Amino acid sequence: MQVRDLPAGERLRSGIETAVYRGCDPAGACAFAREAASGRDFTMMIAFADRSLPSAEMARLLKRDVEVPTQVCSTTAGGIGPFGYLDGCVVFVFFPAESFEALAAVVPAISSSGLEHGTTVAGELYERFERHVRHRHPHGGEEGSVFALTFIDGLSNHEEVVVAAIQRGLPNLPLVGGSAGDGLAFERTRVCLDGRAHEDAAIVCLVWTTVPFAVFKSDHYRPTETRFVVTGCDPERRLVTELNGVDAATEYASLLGLDARNLTPFSFAAYPLAVRVGGEHYCRSIRRVEPDGLSFFCAMEEGVVLTIAEVGDMVGSLCGELSRVSDEVGGIDLALGFDCILRRIEAEERQLSRRVADVFRQHNVFGFTTYGEQFSSMHLNQTMTGIAFGPGAGRTGTCIPRMSGGSALARERVGETA
Repeated sequence: MQVRDLPAGERLRSGIETAVYRGCDPAGACAFAREAASGRDFTMMIAFADRSLPSAEMARLLKRDVEVPTQVCSTTAGGIGPFGYLDGCVVFVFFPAESFEALAAVVPAISSSGLEHGTTVAGELYERFERHVRHRHPHGGEEGSVFALTFIDGLSNHEEVVVAAIQRGLPNLPLVGGSAGDGLAFERTRVCLDGRAHEDAAIVCLVWTTVPFAVFKSDHYRPTETRFVVTGCDPERRLVTELNGVDAATEYASLLGLDARNLTPFSFAAYPLAVRVGGEHYCRSIRRVEPDGLSFFCAMEEGVVLTIAEVGDMVGSLCGELSRVSDEVGGIDLALGFDCILRRIEAEERQLSRRVADVFRQHNVFGFTTYGEQFSSMHLNQTMTGIAFGPGAGRTGTCIPRMSGGSALARERVGETA
């Protein structure tokens, strides 16, 4: 199948490689990843997989056939890249052993024991990391820096607990991540580590690098004076049954001048709710209407005060934040991004997708559309979080990012065709 819309640019001087496979065949995705990783030594591979691919089978094949020691996979609500929003694909990111080292671990049973398991697993992982990884490559006296990535089952309903527990088990490290998605089906989400698929689980990765980096988050909403109090709630289901003593969907729609019978994902994207924590407002997004209330992407409990937020300039806010980070790291070589599903819905409904893709292209953003985002010890909604890498001191040259369509492999570089 023909390869299209491949933006040209400099080879990533950090040494990080990216590749996008289009199709739903796990064997084809594995063959593509094997080809993409050939000829170089990588320490970690991350795969963001569309719900149309059997993620467990793909993870097993990747571990069997691709020679990268640490392999992480997450199901998604779609991919993101310099091409914009992507469906029916796997976004691969490869981290080179010459400038990165990584270890990862699974946090199991997060819905019942996330607090205990998260702190224990993260603490033990950091101890192993200190013993076996951090001082392995002196790089002429450069010690490098460490950051953490999290990938969490987006239907576990316990991201807040587990990300806080993970951060507690680590020293004060930069941490970002995303909640696995399932398109808009909300049926099954998975995270995979080294060939094994997990549900009701999280994966935490510790990464050491000599490449400059900075974490970031971007949102575009402002709180208004319109407030609700949660007066009925099922915390385990993240289900709000009453707002201000009235049926939740009816009250939400009434105060916004909407019809409760016609609430859609775009309604929730256009009229987000926020909660004030430590002097700042954070989005607490509605997932969908249930027969007995409104389900949320985040924890809810009775007595919480929710504020209607006004949506601002998504593109301008994102561009400004990435430009700031670019200045901090000496130019963005690649940004690994975790972008909320409601941001994508808003962009598509407001016909902003092309402008968002332009920002992704300008800053070389790869990642996935999430059911929630993590930043430090916080679980967020309707936000984009990520980590941006500067040029580093890797190879130079010119290339075109690789992309595959269907079962065909495609690699294109300036002066080279596979």
